[in-house]
Amino acid sequence: MKRLNHFCALAALLSLGLAPLVTRGAGEDVPTLAIDASQTVAHISPLMYGMMTEEINHSYDGGLYGELVQNRVFKNDSTQPVHWSVVTAPGASATIALDQANPLNTNLLPCLRLDVTAASDQARPGVANDGYWGIPVLAHTHYTASFYAKAAPGAPEQVTVAIESNEGATVYAQARVKALTSEWQKYTVTLKTGGLMPTDKARFVLRVNQPGTVWFNLVSLFPPTWHHRPNGNRIDLMQKLDDMQPTFLRCPGGNFLEGDAIVNRFPWKTTLGDLVTRPGHPGCWGYRATDGLGLLEFLEWAEDLHAQPVLAVFAGYSLPPKSEMIPAGPALQPYVQDALDEIEYVTGDTTTTWGARRAADGHPQPFPLTYVEIGNEDWFDPSGSYDGRFTQFYDAIKAKYPRLQLISTVGNEQPEAKRVHSRIPDVVDEHYYRSARDFEQDGPTRFEKYDRKGPKIFVGEWAAYEKIVPWDRASGKLPPTPAMRSALGDAAWMAAMERNADIIVMNCYAPMLVNVNPGGRQWRPNLIGYDALHSFGSPSYYAIQLFSRYHGDAVLKAALTGLPAGELAPLDYSVTRDTAKGLIYVKVVNITAQPQIVYLTLNGVASIAGKATVVTLAGDPEETNSINDPVHLVPVTTKRAGVSSSFAHTFAPHSITVLELKAK
Repeated sequence: MKRLNHFCALAALLSLGLAPLVTRGAGEDVPTLAIDASQTVAHISPLMYGMMTEEINHSYDGGLYGELVQNRVFKNDSTQPVHWSVVTAPGASATIALDQANPLNTNLLPCLRLDVTAASDQARPGVANDGYWGIPVLAHTHYTASFYAKAAPGAPEQVTVAIESNEGATVYAQARVKALTSEWQKYTVTLKTGGLMPTDKARFVLRVNQPGTVWFNLVSLFPPTWHHRPNGNRIDLMQKLDDMQPTFLRCPGGNFLEGDAIVNRFPWKTTLGDLVTRPGHPGCWGYRATDGLGLLEFLEWAEDLHAQPVLAVFAGYSLPPKSEMIPAGPALQPYVQDALDEIEYVTGDTTTTWGARRAADGHPQPFPLTYVEIGNEDWFDPSGSYDGRFTQFYDAIKAKYPRLQLISTVGNEQPEAKRVHSRIPDVVDEHYYRSARDFEQDGPTRFEKYDRKGPKIFVGEWAAYEKIVPWDRASGKLPPTPAMRSALGDAAWMAAMERNADIIVMNCYAPMLVNVNPGGRQWRPNLIGYDALHSFGSPSYYAIQLFSRYHGDAVLKAALTGLPAGELAPLDYSVTRDTAKGLIYVKVVNITAQPQIVYLTLNGVASIAGKATVVTLAGDPEETNSINDPVHLVPVTTKRAGVSSSFAHTFAPHSITVLELKAK
């Protein structure tokens, strides 16, 4: 009976995170995490945790950007109006086709022509758009629909605008537009749904009630958006980003900046102003970008999340396989000037040319800007020209904006010969896509060997994967978001970055977003998944949330001893402090299948509260979240007692844990 009571008591202690004094075996101590709160070993950058996105996986169009109509300006295919179909009924007939002979303007040349040969009030033919894998319909919701249209003489004067079920049997909301003319005009209506079960089995429809010819362009449908911004962003995705408490947005990120050809680089100047002036451009992941989410929208996106933009400027190089390059010298100078114009748009007051343009676009106040990145992944450049190109941009930007911190896209993870030598970058951008095991194994020592004299490090893209590298097509057979196995690797990597916050000033996971529908993604793993109606965070999303929410401003001296010998330590850690709040955050990553008892000793504090907040993300390493099970693995917050300057805590198997300690 006494032995049974002993084990019952032990189980109760473990369930609370408490642990009795035990040893691993003869002469082998339980791991000890010794914290010296009197010694700050590094200050954490206020921009430590941020976001990187690019137009991949339908991150913007069909993702964050609120537009629900796909191929709204009829440029996605030069031969047919993809994602559009003709709608008929008994007694009605019509055909549709692309038309280049009746352009809306020089930016939007093709339009959709609807030729109606039979129609009536009871039988209205028209055109339908299937959206991005469906039009999401919610109850009691206002949608803003707009389009440009004109009609041939004697053609229909009325258009019915509706959201309908795919077969047309149910009309969820509709409105009518009258007085079409023979000249292009813009029409805007509000569609309001009533009570209904949410569905994405819906389409957006424009119908007419008389024979004749009608032309359409820039056909748009927006749901409510974050902060009610016109041309704004999807609410649930913005909420998930906001919940990460990001401090910066790298924009425009990744390959979207340089494009698969120089002509297809991010054309920031043509992404400004009214949508009718934006031609869009070919993306580099197999689909066209509308550029509805343009430079100003990027900046406002950051502003809405109380984050700073980290601006990336095109630096004269485009992606493989073409790897087009403009050498340093006179040919590159127009692109240097374009970067200076872009910086002026972001930061200039209204007396400047591009600051005045920003004000005219609706944002008189300049945006904060600390960091500018010159190019993206220029280590791919086989010509070795980046040193000269970086130097030309560096000199011009520093001359006009000496306080800006300039980032080289070639970091220390690249061979020495590829790095910049003619100038000393303020920061270098390093990218890491590694297996979870690599992150767990490399994290403890990766950054310790770096020269502390600089430059500083921006880990601008990183992500752990389980077994298959992201660029292997076989990864397409795996779930679009990572499993808990990867989240553990990500957490070990973040712990390493925090411990080395004296040289690492920023970091961001990539890619951030993925449309999980068939054909919606080009890369795996991704942080946040969604379809037209739903969204979810992966285990890695919640791992990042634990680090971005609980880090404070200082890294404390700490050492974890007593671990078993081996190439892969079972535990990793980071200890930081929020000086203003008087909180110490102890983060521990347990990558093993066994509970791990750790003794914590805390020196250098006058007192410590006897209760702590414990936030734990734990689960089977092979499992993940999904559209159908969005919160399968999420953090759990509990309270525990028995905290003192020396106490034991049991860390759950396959877990990421934050202990929030109140200390003076």
